[in-house]
Amino acid sequence: MEQGQKPSIKTKITSFIVQSKRVWHVLKKPTGEEFKAIAKVSALGVLIIGAIGFLIAISIKMISNIFS
Repeated sequence: MEQGQKPSIKTKITSFIVQSKRVWHVLKKPTGEEFKAIAKVSALGVLIIGAIGFLIAISIKMISNIFS
């Protein structure tokens, strides 16, 4: 391929497949302990984001009540 020329679709797909295979070979199944830790952190993140959204919604309702 000449310099400055964009890679073809076939080249992009081949490159993606090679990179995907490389990642696939490195992957491993998490242990039960790792899975539980990931689940706890994810649940905590969802709860925190939900609480922030709830506080914003309550604040907006309070502000709209003051100005109406």
